[in-house]
Amino acid sequence: MVVQAYILIQTEVGKAAEVARKIAEIDGVTLAEDVTGPYDVIVRAEAGNVDDLGKLVVAKVQTVDGITRTLTCPVVHI
Repeated sequence: MVVQAYILIQTEVGKAAEVARKIAEIDGVTLAEDVTGPYDVIVRAEAGNVDDLGKLVVAKVQTVDGITRTLTCPVVHI
């Protein structure tokens, strides 16, 4: 079963569109959009397991220039 999550991202001022474009190119990211509100970019991502999801966030998403903070919200099926 694939693990999916939403990643809420805060960026430096004026960097949201650039960050969303760069993140959209990362393997495992299915959607990346710049938005308004308390977060600047919302990402939908998926991985084979929770560990791989963590690696995706820490090693790939968080290394994109312009990101100041992330919040990962795994999708649950109740």
